Amino acid sequence: MVLHPKAKVRVAGQEVTFCCKASGTPVPKKYYWYHNGTLLERKVYRYGSHLVLRGLAPEQAGTYHCKASTEAGAIKSAPAQLTVLAQGQQSCKPEPEPSLVELPSECPQDAAGSRYYDVGRCAPTPCAGGPAERSGCGADTGHCCGVRRMEMREIPCAGFVLPIKVVAECGCGPCTQPRILVQGRVTAADTGEPLRFGQIFLGGRKVGFTGYKGSFTIEVPPDTQRLVVRFVDRQQRLVDAVKVLPFNRRGGAIYQEVKMLRKKEPVDLDGSRSNAIPLGEASGQEPIGELVLPAGIFLRPSGEVFRGTVKASVTFLDPRDMATASAASSDLSFANAEGEIVPLRTYGMFAVDFLEGESGAALQTGPVEVRMDAGQVRMPEHLQKMKLWSLNPETGLWEEEGVLRPARGNRGKREERTFLVGNLEIRERRLFNLDVPEDRRCFVKVRAYSNEKFNPYEQLEGVVISLINLEPQPGYPANPRAWGRFDSVVTGPNGACLPAFCDGQRPDAYSAYVTATLGGEELEAVASSPKLNPNAIGVSQPYLGKLGYRRLDHDDPNLKKTAFQINVAKPDPNNVDETNGPIYPYRSLEECEEAPVSANHLRFYRVEVDKYEYNVVPFKESDLTSWTGDYLSWWPNPQEFRACFIKVQIEGPQEYMVRSRNVGGSHPRTRGQLYGLRDTRSVRDTLLENTSGACVEFKCSGMLFDQSLVDRTLVSIVPQGSCHRTAVNSLLRDYLSRHPPVADNNHTAAFTMLAPVDPLGHNYGIYTVTDQNPRLAKEIAIGRCFDGTSDGFSREMKADAGTAVTFTCQERPPGRESFFQRLLTAPAEA
Repeated sequence: MVLHPKAKVRVAGQEVTFCCKASGTPVPKKYYWYHNGTLLERKVYRYGSHLVLRGLAPEQAGTYHCKASTEAGAIKSAPAQLTVLAQGQQSCKPEPEPSLVELPSECPQDAAGSRYYDVGRCAPTPCAGGPAERSGCGADTGHCCGVRRMEMREIPCAGFVLPIKVVAECGCGPCTQPRILVQGRVTAADTGEPLRFGQIFLGGRKVGFTGYKGSFTIEVPPDTQRLVVRFVDRQQRLVDAVKVLPFNRRGGAIYQEVKMLRKKEPVDLDGSRSNAIPLGEASGQEPIGELVLPAGIFLRPSGEVFRGTVKASVTFLDPRDMATASAASSDLSFANAEGEIVPLRTYGMFAVDFLEGESGAALQTGPVEVRMDAGQVRMPEHLQKMKLWSLNPETGLWEEEGVLRPARGNRGKREERTFLVGNLEIRERRLFNLDVPEDRRCFVKVRAYSNEKFNPYEQLEGVVISLINLEPQPGYPANPRAWGRFDSVVTGPNGACLPAFCDGQRPDAYSAYVTATLGGEELEAVASSPKLNPNAIGVSQPYLGKLGYRRLDHDDPNLKKTAFQINVAKPDPNNVDETNGPIYPYRSLEECEEAPVSANHLRFYRVEVDKYEYNVVPFKESDLTSWTGDYLSWWPNPQEFRACFIKVQIEGPQEYMVRSRNVGGSHPRTRGQLYGLRDTRSVRDTLLENTSGACVEFKCSGMLFDQSLVDRTLVSIVPQGSCHRTAVNSLLRDYLSRHPPVADNNHTAAFTMLAPVDPLGHNYGIYTVTDQNPRLAKEIAIGRCFDGTSDGFSREMKADAGTAVTFTCQERPPGRESFFQRLLTAPAEA
């Protein structure tokens, strides 16, 4: 499906057009349209690939999707929502929704000491099209609900007044069209060696190459539902990887680590004799099966039989080895007869390369036999459904090649074994798969939070949640026998629903291993030992006990805390304890996606030790649609985010909070006005005694949102404690003196500068990264700052490398205020 219908909002009486388009061989010409799952009569609606509805009535609201079919198969589109408003009904309410931001610790809002303030938000819902709006199938940005007016308010704090802008009114305007990107790195699964200058294909079209370190950036084309990317090693040492990569439809970049399987060393075969190649030789286990190649089976592309020496490389991905899951291709899905994309459960994938021994020319084969050891299939119901599949590299979908049928083995020592046997012709370089369609399916609800408080309004969007389905050993749920499939979903404003195999009869028939990453950083799962805390995990008893929740470090505290495992126990509809999540039946996807935050769900959170951010103009970095164009916006451009950090070295016995205060410095509209505050706790250097370092974000200098005039941000760096400035990077000092005006640095307990416009780098102690995703830009900049280099990455603080300014701090005498405290209590005097 290359064009999917789009969601629309209309007023009763207007008309609407939905469009879809499918490609295939032969070219699909027959289309069917459905409303809420019911087929619409072609004679009544006179549709083809376009569906036009005139004189809309309220009962025509709901979901619409199309299906295209040929004799080769069928494919369904994604559903599109049609909202039909009554005459005079508003699609965008002028009153903003509540949206809470956290204020600095010195600004409590009520007697209870709450630090949260309602700044309001406008839900980015589509607005109704006007009567004259063109209702075709072209690129239609449409109109969306957004901020129409903001108001400045002042909040009394301890010794100073904090400015804050709040949403006063919402209204309809052109929808923002944020760029959608997928970034990442491609490496070999076994050695971690990067794929240097590998080719990248979207469908059949080459779109670029990976970098020297295996890095890549892909801009997701508009209307994409499944992003299918093929990575090709031009030196042919690695098997082509076909990946279905998740992305954030609301804009910004998602980071992905892509692993590629190394090709097995070729063996020499005599093309004039019969040969057998084992499939899967996991240590201490029998092969899953074998590839039987009769004599005279190898063919040149012309059809001529080749009987000479054949260099044969057969690379098998064995799901009995847990480490292979990350290197598997595609998302293990196929399109069924109804055109629905449904999942497969793998028993192994293999890639074959047959080359002429002397010339190295590629060879094809006639019918070869694939034999699978039935003893390796531990779920008896799968024996009747096992099929042979090949991967279409353009669609990322598996296509049926043949059925595997039981046959008695008569091959030497295996005479007593039963094999599943199928035939296959190898005409092109494809990946092949031994799979069964699995219809025992559920969804698992997962949410990600910015910290361990699990506040509903502090959920993180843009987090990649990955779920690997495992087949446990009977009686040993923590010791899986094999993995069966995997899925990745990106969290939205209401979390994520991940497909998983499940079982209603045996809760432990399938288990799931779940992880979460944000910009390459792993998030932490909730602890399961020394005892389960249902309130923290997010699932109530007794269902939690049935799920058998265990964090990775449950038995061994040395293991990582960034994954959990559960039994995917299908909910019993007759048990009220199991009807509120976190597992939902497959037909209840909508219920899962719209579940309130109070419903059961599983959780990850970001470990942020003593870090605080405040923007005068509120902005949620995980939701780019929340950006507001304002002179005081921290990020002036929603298409490109530039993150700036300064590295501070602190010599003192503790770790210290360091604040950056950022105000307008040179722009006439913002001079002296606050942009925002950043607080960061310094991190000890494990190699240096009494030394810590802090990577503190500041607002970059540059154009403001109107892109007409540069502002040099006035940045003050103030450690919290009895501290005095002892050194400033000489290169940074020279740069600032050569680029006036120069900020006053009269007080030795702080460092003040008019921030540089240029991205200076580690030699100056300034770290600048530009990206389409603000969180990713910050993560990369922090990694470089910790490392003290302009291209490295570290999570261990190297406090004396690449430093801009040094402070010496000491324990102050009792009763004496630090400069930081005086700044809070009497800022004018300080």
